[in-house]
Amino acid sequence: MDTVETSEEINLSRRRLFGAMAMSVAAAELAGIGSAFAQSGKTNLKHLLTIKPGTNTSFGPIKQIDAGLLNVGYAEAGPADGPAVILLHGWPYDIHSYLDVAPMLASAGYRVIVPHLRGYGTTRFLSSETIRNGQQSVVALDGIALMDALGIKKAIIAGFDWGARTADIMAALWPERCKAIVSVSGYLIGSQKAGKAPLPPKAELQWWYQFYFATERGSAGYDKYRRDFSKLIWQLASPKWAFDDATFERSAASLDNADHVAIVIHNYRWRLGLAEGETKYDNFEEQLAQAPAIRVPTITLEGDANGAPHGDPSSYANKFSGRYEHRVIKGGVGHNLPQEAPRAFAQAVIDVDEF
Repeated sequence: MDTVETSEEINLSRRRLFGAMAMSVAAAELAGIGSAFAQSGKTNLKHLLTIKPGTNTSFGPIKQIDAGLLNVGYAEAGPADGPAVILLHGWPYDIHSYLDVAPMLASAGYRVIVPHLRGYGTTRFLSSETIRNGQQSVVALDGIALMDALGIKKAIIAGFDWGARTADIMAALWPERCKAIVSVSGYLIGSQKAGKAPLPPKAELQWWYQFYFATERGSAGYDKYRRDFSKLIWQLASPKWAFDDATFERSAASLDNADHVAIVIHNYRWRLGLAEGETKYDNFEEQLAQAPAIRVPTITLEGDANGAPHGDPSSYANKFSGRYEHRVIKGGVGHNLPQEAPRAFAQAVIDVDEF
C-alpha cells in the first residue's frame, strides 16, 4: 500500500509553495513525519515546523467545567475565537498524547480543547450515584455535553483508540456538530452483537486483555498493577516507539482516577455483552448497531507499526460517504499516533478542515 491514498488531487500551487518552503528546512525536520505530511503541501507547514516534537512536557494549568454528568478536566490552547478542534485520547493513555499536536494547531489559529475522558485525570462524576458506565455512546455524549458547556456549536473532532471511536460516533449521530473528523484506524463503531462474534485465533489473541478484563481476577489485577499493565499495552501497541519513563509517567498519573478501573472494565465487558448498558442509551446503541455511514469530511490515519488490533483500510473505506482520504504514516509509527507522529496528525487536522 502506498504511504498515502488520496481521493482528490493536491492543489498544484500549494505543492509549489511547499517545495519552496521545504528547501529551507533540514531533511531531519521532515524525518518521521511520513510522506503523508510531505505530500500535503499546505501553507500551515510553517506552524508545524516551529515546534519540535518531544520538547513539550506540560499543558500548563488544567481547566475544569461541569458538562453533562461530569466535571471535565481539559487543556486548552490557541485563540478563544479560533475554529474549534477537540482532541480525544484513548486507553490507556491521556491528554498528554497531544502535548505536541495542541501547540501546533494553536499556532495555526485553532482553539484546541483536549479533555480527559470519563475515568481519567481530573475528570470527575458530579454525583456518586451515577453509574460508572463505559459504553461507547455514553463517551460520545460526554463530548457533546462538553461542546455545549463550552459554547462550541461545531468542531473538528480528532482521536485515536477510544477517542477515534468517539469521533466516529459523534460524526455519525450528530453530524451537525462535527465539521470534520480525523480517526486513527478508521471506522471503529461497534455493537454488542458484533462483539459476540468469534474471530480467527490470531485475531482473538490480540484481544487478550479484553478476555482478562472479563474476569474478576482481571479487574483486580488491572487495579493492582495498572501502571505495569498500561506500560505493557504501550509497548505492545507501539513496538518501535522508544518512549522514556518520564513520558509514560505523565500519562500514567491520569490512571489513578478513582473511577478509572470501573470505567475501563465496564467498557470492555459491555463490548462482549457481559455487562449491561443503561436503557436510556438504547436508542443510540440501536442506531450504532446499524453501522451508520459517516457523511462529514474525514481523514483516517494508520501507523505502519501499529501493534494494536486494527482493520485493513479496505474494510471500512465505504463507511465514509463524504469526502474521504486515508493516510499511512511511515517511520515505525505505532498506535499512539498523535504522540509518535504529531506533525502528521496535526497536518491531517489542518487538511481535513479544507476539505
